[in-house]
Amino acid sequence: MWGRDSDYEARFAEVDAVAFAVPPSVQAEIALRAARAGKHLLLEKPIALDLAAADALVAEVDARDLSSVVFFTQRFVPPWEEWLSEVAASAPLGGRADWLSAQAGSDSPYAGSVWRQQHGALWDVGPHQLAQLITALGPVAEVTGTRGAGDLVHLVLTHDSGATSRMSLSLTMPPGTTRITVEFYGADGWLQQPEHTRDVHDAYSRAVSELVANIRSGETRHRVDVRFGRQVVEVLTRAQVALDPRR
Repeated sequence: MWGRDSDYEARFAEVDAVAFAVPPSVQAEIALRAARAGKHLLLEKPIALDLAAADALVAEVDARDLSSVVFFTQRFVPPWEEWLSEVAASAPLGGRADWLSAQAGSDSPYAGSVWRQQHGALWDVGPHQLAQLITALGPVAEVTGTRGAGDLVHLVLTHDSGATSRMSLSLTMPPGTTRITVEFYGADGWLQQPEHTRDVHDAYSRAVSELVANIRSGETRHRVDVRFGRQVVEVLTRAQVALDPRR
C-alpha cells in the first residue's frame, strides 16, 4: 500500500483500514498503532508471538469498536468452511490435524523467512490447523506436547467440550513426506475434509470482501476476528510452555 514510505503512521489519516503482510512481531506493534488511530484491521496469522501483545491489540480493537479479520487461509475456502460448520453441528468427539512438509529445504518463497526459521511449524502452520480444530471442537482447555526431529512437534489438546484432538506439525520433514490433513470423528465415524484445490488469492479476496462488508455495516464481530486470533495465540503460547518448560 505504501511502497517504500516507512512513515506508516503519517498514512493512517488517508485510509479506513490497514492490511498486513509482515512478520508477526512487526505486525503486533504496527497493528496496535493502527488500531489506536481508529483503523480497521486485516491481519496475518498469528496476530502476535506473545499473549500480552495479542491482549493489547484485542483491548484496543474493542475500545474503539473496530472491525477485524485474521487471514486464516483455510477459513476462506467455501467448501472447507461449509464442511467445518457441518462437523461442528454434528457434535464431534475428537479430531486430528497434521501439517508435515519439507518446506524448509525447498524452493518455497517462505523457506528463507527468518521468523519461520526461528519459531518453526508451531507458530507458522499451527495457526491454520488450530483455527479448524477450535471451530469444530470448541475452545482449548489443556495442551500437552513433545518434540521430534527438526521443528517437528506433536500436541494433544483437550477442549472445553470434552473432545480431544491432536496435531503434528513440521516444516523440516524429509522430501516426499508431505501430509496436510484435517479430520474429525463422531458417532457416525470419521469426517474427512473434502478434496479441493486451495486458491490463496481467492481466499484473500474473500477475507478483504468480508472485512469491507463489516466496516460498511458497522459489524465488529467476525468468525475469525482479532479475538479468535488471540485465542489461537493463547493455545500456541501454552503449547510452547508444554514443549519447552524451562524456556
